[in-house]
Amino acid sequence: MSPVDRAGLRQRVDKALTEFLAGQRVRLAAVDDALGPVAEAIEAFVLGGGKRLRPAFAYWGFRGAGGVDGDQVLTALAALEFVQASALIHDDLMDRSDTRRGEPAVHRRFATRHREAGWGGDPDGFGDAAAILLGDLCLVWSDELLHSAGLDLWALARARPVFDEMRTEVTVGQYLDVLTQVTGDTSVERASKVARYKSAKYTVERPMLLGAALADAPEDVRTAYSAYGLPLGEAFQLRDDVLGVFGDPTLTGKPAGDDLREGKRTYLVAATVEATDDAGRELLLSRLGDPELDEQGVARLREVISGSGALARTEQRIVTLTDTALAALTAVDLDTEARQALVDLAIAATRRAD
Repeated sequence: MSPVDRAGLRQRVDKALTEFLAGQRVRLAAVDDALGPVAEAIEAFVLGGGKRLRPAFAYWGFRGAGGVDGDQVLTALAALEFVQASALIHDDLMDRSDTRRGEPAVHRRFATRHREAGWGGDPDGFGDAAAILLGDLCLVWSDELLHSAGLDLWALARARPVFDEMRTEVTVGQYLDVLTQVTGDTSVERASKVARYKSAKYTVERPMLLGAALADAPEDVRTAYSAYGLPLGEAFQLRDDVLGVFGDPTLTGKPAGDDLREGKRTYLVAATVEATDDAGRELLLSRLGDPELDEQGVARLREVISGSGALARTEQRIVTLTDTALAALTAVDLDTEARQALVDLAIAATRRAD
């Protein structure tokens, strides 16, 4: 059984999201019938895919700290999926990605709607504007779902600072990612910082600390959760970086080599620049960020990355970071079932193929 399915977690999170979105659909329809496609697009995006890893890390962090299971907690933690949706919708727009999970990205979806309707103005401009607004709406709804979940006021007060810090971190991390692409910074240090703030902290550490806050966990548990969450979140992002270049499109839902076309200055790219020869470095940097990069070009850059030893170095770093994370769980007293679930989640997050 997948660790995300333990305790009926995935089904319960999906149920909370479905019920919340049904209410939002009614709410939008009361404003204007034209908002139907907005509700449909967010429903398709949030309910149509996603690993539910963030609610899982938060839930088992909560349980590990002695928290008692309850539907209100699951509903509150489902709010993390709206933070994720917001980040992905905006990320796809900034990267000019065509697809997400094998379906058109939100900005492409609304650009197509514009074209098919024969509306005036620029279809792509309309699609971009719609994606910005839908991403913002998901972020607003993350707040609303957290506050309407039925938590007692003390639990909500403990959770609020963690939730706010997480959303700040992912937003500034996104900006650092965009900045790094235009400045051309290919240092390993910069790539690691971007990975930490754009993805690592809000994927594992902050959800864990959110669960800890809801359970009113002691300081030693919170310290252990950070020591587990930070390296594991970075390992998760490194796996994402590897899949962005070497992943199977039928599993990732994105074209092969998409990260190369988008010009992402990942740890994998930074390690290649550091280790390859002059010819390899020139080829990589000249083609990185080329939207016209074809399959042959992707294959050539893959050879440069593999040949430099950067792929092997990245894979080894994933192993090292995961081992560090798992060691942190042994330093604190946790619920036995939760500890095992966190071990299984670490393995699932870093060995995935999608």
